[in-house]
Formats: sequence, structure tokens, C-alpha cells
Amino acid sequence: MIRRMMLLMVLTLSANTMAWTQVKAEEPALAHMVFFTLKDRTPATRDALLAGCKKYLNGHDGIVYFSAGIRAEEFKRDVNDLDYDVALHIVFKNKAAHDKYQDAPRHQKFIDENKALWAKVRVFDSNLSD
Repeated sequence: MIRRMMLLMVLTLSANTMAWTQVKAEEPALAHMVFFTLKDRTPATRDALLAGCKKYLNGHDGIVYFSAGIRAEEFKRDVNDLDYDVALHIVFKNKAAHDKYQDAPRHQKFIDENKALWAKVRVFDSNLSD
């Protein structure tokens, strides 16, 4: 009975170690955050850009999280960056999914149709840890 329990413990530990190794060997998820400052900083222009984000940038292969929204104007602390109007937040499964998205026709169409609205675009890409 004790040998059976010990064998079961060894097998369980081995399986857990193998699973952990597989998780650690995978590429990290990639967070792609884009902050748009508009030339015309009106609600109508913000809404137009948001509609473009939702139409062209959501639903690509490898996206595990998507959201887009306007700057929360109620936050005006010294640490808050107020120099943007629309934020795009996408988390990709990995860098390869991000790279495929960058070249995707719908992403390129979004750029072509909306770049005239932008005064400035800032992109922050980061690898996500566990």
C-alpha cells in the first residue's frame, strides 16, 4: 500500500513538472496597447475611430482580449496621461499572432481609413508574465 502511494506521488509530481515545463516553454502573451490623439478631439470623431476599431481590429486569429474606449476624463491626477482620446487594448496569444495581425488586410484597411483622424499614435507592446 505504501509503495503504491509513493508511486502515485512520484507519477503525480512528474506529470505536474512536465505540465509546468510545457507552460513555461510557451511564448508569453503579448499586450498591444495603442493610444490615439485625434486632430479633431470631438465626441463625433472619437466615436468614428471607436467604430473603426471594432469593425476592423476585433476578431483576428490569436486575439485573447480586445477592448477599445475613450479616455476616462474624470481622472486628472498628476500621474494620468491626458494626451490621448481613444485607447485600443489587444492581448495576443503570442508574438506570432501579433505579427500576423500587423499584416492582416483588415488591420491595413483600418489604418488607411482612419489615419487622417490622428494627430499622434503611441504604441506600447509588452510581453506578459504569468
